[in-house]
Amino acid sequence: MSTSHAPPVSSARSPEEEPGQAADKASEGQAVGQSPELVPLVPSSTRRTRVARWLRRTSGPLLLLVLWQVLTSVGVLTPEVLASPGTIARVGADLVSDGSLPAAMGVSLQRVAVGLLCGVVVGTGLALVSGLFRVGEDLVDASVQMLRTVPFVGLIPLFIIWFGIGEAPKVAIITLGVSFPLYLNVYAGIRGVDSQLIEAGESLGLSRWGLVRHVVLPGALPGAMTGLRYSLGISWLALVFAEQINADAGIGFLMVQARDFLRTDVIVVCLIVYAFLGLLADFVVRSLERLLLQWRPTFTGR
Repeated sequence: MSTSHAPPVSSARSPEEEPGQAADKASEGQAVGQSPELVPLVPSSTRRTRVARWLRRTSGPLLLLVLWQVLTSVGVLTPEVLASPGTIARVGADLVSDGSLPAAMGVSLQRVAVGLLCGVVVGTGLALVSGLFRVGEDLVDASVQMLRTVPFVGLIPLFIIWFGIGEAPKVAIITLGVSFPLYLNVYAGIRGVDSQLIEAGESLGLSRWGLVRHVVLPGALPGAMTGLRYSLGISWLALVFAEQINADAGIGFLMVQARDFLRTDVIVVCLIVYAFLGLLADFVVRSLERLLLQWRPTFTGR
């Protein structure tokens, strides 16, 4: 019997073998035919730095504010033309502390709320009649399109004759300004519903009311929300004109008084309040839109 003198095979790693070499050998022992995983290499020049979105959205107004302060500091903008941001902030704080600005905001918000509610009822009602029924379209649409071309500001003298100089003409102007954009968007949303969806609903046995409830109105909802956002912007514009009609309270009344006394700082404070109230109202509508339109995936930008 012969004895083999071959050295025993050991699985232990030699001391000269580095850990990286052992990993390479282990990877070489994988099954033949498997392609290695490729990791894309992105050049450092193409990598974008992630910046918070709120910071990007506020950078524009902040730069404008800095430019405004610089121009007033060097004397390009005099206080008679436009007061500095610091002066406006101080005047705004004074108006808040003496209670005149909160009281004016309350009166203006009440006027906008009443006018907006009336405009939503009128505009949506006419759009439903005109969009759902052909007879309603023949009776309503032509008249609305004709009145829409008339500037609602030009109707202020007529409203004063009809309603006097109280609150009624102010609310009527806001209602008229709100009704038309809401009517156009709701009507376009109803008539923009895909006819194949109507045919599918009919094949499922839906009645006419069922089609309106489950197909037409949900399909018109995106247009209605767009019209509501646009109507909110028009409502604040109409409020500026409405509060020029013998107003004794409201933000517009403060602006009229400031104009008589050449107070540009008070005028700018009132304009800033208008802007922030409009931005707040738009935020509320956008939040409502995200809540009601969760079923509709949309492109959010890249």
